[in-house]
Amino acid sequence: MPRFKSRGNLQRFDSTHDPIANLFHIPCHDITSSRHRELRAGTMDLWVKITPA
Repeated sequence: MPRFKSRGNLQRFDSTHDPIANLFHIPCHDITSSRHRELRAGTMDLWVKITPA
């Protein structure tokens, strides 16, 4: 919290950051490297579709 000027700024950031972070979090302890790369590529494709250019 020290870098945020107010609790509201922190909450605004957190409410946006969490869904995006969850999109990119892929548990890699139980999948192969090639599968991880496939999932990561799919995530990046989705990210390009949902973000404005």
